[in-house]
Amino acid sequence: MRGENWLSGAGLRPTRQRIALASLLVGDGNDRHVTAESLFEAAQATGEKVSLATVYNTLKAFCEAGLVREIVVDGSKSYFDTNMTDHPHFFWEDRSELTDAPAEELEIARLPEAPAGAEISKVDVVIRLRRR
Repeated sequence: MRGENWLSGAGLRPTRQRIALASLLVGDGNDRHVTAESLFEAAQATGEKVSLATVYNTLKAFCEAGLVREIVVDGSKSYFDTNMTDHPHFFWEDRSELTDAPAEELEIARLPEAPAGAEISKVDVVIRLRRR
């Protein structure tokens, strides 16, 4: 089972609920961008008994284990990405959907220096789109 292997490889205990959520995220091998709410709905649709709080806690555990990356949009909405490579995102405002943007087309010439005593840990690029 891919979900169970994914968890074990990151050192996470493979509980029933973690395995079920991991299978929804990576079971078919495709990268996903989910919100806690959309993953909760997907779990409910499969008959999995899991609370929304458990989904949130599980996604946070997956982030801490380096399995997913949290992308915050609008300061309040979090998306969780299974693609852990460095890449930008498109945020489709009309659909509230996050998708990958082509990394090879992004050029960042330089970043500002981090303040004294700090280092840059990552840079998230979210390009907001709206239909014409």
